[in-house]
Amino acid sequence: MKPLKFLGSSRKDLKAFDVDARQMAGVQLDLVQHGYEPFDWKPMSSVAVGVKEIRIHTKVESRVLYVAKFADAIYVLHAFTKKTQKTEKRDINIARMRFAELVETIKQERKDK
Repeated sequence: MKPLKFLGSSRKDLKAFDVDARQMAGVQLDLVQHGYEPFDWKPMSSVAVGVKEIRIHTKVESRVLYVAKFADAIYVLHAFTKKTQKTEKRDINIARMRFAELVETIKQERKDK
């Protein structure tokens, strides 16, 4: 089972979801940790190749963006609540920035070995 690693404020943002959404996100992330796909997801190539969006439907629409393609962990890049049909550019940019930082960190760790 791969561990979860939360980047930036993603853990705090996920904890701010309503109880139902938070519980559903936990179940979906547990599936991913065990090598399965979430029930409702879509690829987010607008962020980066390999980034996926877990779609949570409760009273409000919530999303969790993560990447599982690295061997050591599943990285939660961003968690947010949607107010419109389209994902806001701000949310995409946050996930892009965190993904880029993650890739740089991984490169540096490999270089240091």
